[in-house]
Amino acid sequence: MKRMIVKIDENRCTGCGACVAGCHGRALEIVDGKARINENNCDGLGVCIGTCPVGAIKLEEREIGGIEPQQEMPCCTVSYEMHQFPIQLRLVNPNASFIKNTDLILAADCTAFVFSNFHHQFIKNNSIVIACPKLDNSTELYVKKMTAMIDNSFINTLTVILMEVPCCSGLLHTAQQALANANRKIPIKKVLIGTKGNFISEEWV
Repeated sequence: MKRMIVKIDENRCTGCGACVAGCHGRALEIVDGKARINENNCDGLGVCIGTCPVGAIKLEEREIGGIEPQQEMPCCTVSYEMHQFPIQLRLVNPNASFIKNTDLILAADCTAFVFSNFHHQFIKNNSIVIACPKLDNSTELYVKKMTAMIDNSFINTLTVILMEVPCCSGLLHTAQQALANANRKIPIKKVLIGTKGNFISEEWV
């Protein structure tokens, strides 16, 4: 049976232990100065990815023996259109390998639930981070992370997907502030989704 399992790049791992503290399933431990994974305890959720300061952790689909069909998939799985986890901007390491040299989607939390074609139209072949400008109260942190993604991870383009509600404009402001702070300049596209699930518009800004 196949399921998502955490993989650790030992060449990058510094043994800092940040991932161990972030693993709720107690699947990680530090052995001989490196993080090690107990695959039987790994739920595939990938929360530990966002805690690694050097981007040494990723998820991969692996054949795991001895798992009954009803236990095959963990509580949270990565869609077939996606190639990364986590997706919450607060958890994502701006230097993570899945961010580097990609076209990045910055989406408001609600958009994927409202727009039925979200995965097929936006996520395929792109990396994605999500945030809510009204509820997160992390604008300064988000600007710093997005600036690092532009300058250090060399993202090619940034597409900001918003709902047609006033509070969502804060997410576009975050992206524009990050671009203003960055040394590199990249194109930003704004996509607007209606509250009834309709696609409204897209434009380069």
